Amino acid sequence: MESYFQRFIDNLEQTRHENKIAARLAVYDNLRAAPRIIELDADDYDEFINILATKTYQSSKEIGGNMPYTIIREIIENLIHAYFKEVVISILDNGNTVRISDQGPGIKNKEKAFEPGFSTATAEMKKYIKGVGSGLPITKETLSFLGGALTIEDNLERGSVITLRVPADTSVKKESVNSVSPTPVDLNKRQKQVLFLIMEFGTVGPSKIASELGVSLSTAYRDLIYLEDKSLITSDEQGKRVLTSMGIEYLDEILGS
Repeated sequence: MESYFQRFIDNLEQTRHENKIAARLAVYDNLRAAPRIIELDADDYDEFINILATKTYQSSKEIGGNMPYTIIREIIENLIHAYFKEVVISILDNGNTVRISDQGPGIKNKEKAFEPGFSTATAEMKKYIKGVGSGLPITKETLSFLGGALTIEDNLERGSVITLRVPADTSVKKESVNSVSPTPVDLNKRQKQVLFLIMEFGTVGPSKIASELGVSLSTAYRDLIYLEDKSLITSDEQGKRVLTSMGIEYLDEILGS
């Protein structure tokens, strides 16, 4: 007999093939104005998780947020536990509040979800996520250590709302772009190969990098995040990476040396 979870996965596959929205970001640059809406979709679940986590993190950082990527990634992976449906991620408070809501069946026992070792993941779910019961407890503890918080509430009609908050980082000084050296340090051979692939293809995502270089998706993602932190690449509205002017200059230096 086909399980509920398999029907859930099959329904998501059908939704994707019908070109319906898989997830939506609402970025509030200013609460007095309508949010910027970014619609995201992907070809498989690893890519979906990567793109959604990446774009949420980037959008938060763009407007001044300090939310760690690992926190965002952990919560997005946990969406599968709750049979997510019609996901909307709102980014507010200068990027320091990330609110993830959906219209799925919701999380029945919210307190138990924070207990170490508790997991609703079945064997089928673990094909897509770790499902070891440590994600939410560690996430809550990490946010608390940072002076932030994690809350889970019921959505208005059905589903859940997970809110992540971190305090604004007042200790970080804004540096002028001109004061940053155009040549980054500590790029390894693989990261340079990633830059050359982006130059060759124009735009790429983690799946393309993983396929071309024969590495895991998590490795590809880490390289892309590192290169973005070095201001060598940036993302378009679909979460694909493109070279920045600094990235082009860096490749010119390599080719000219």
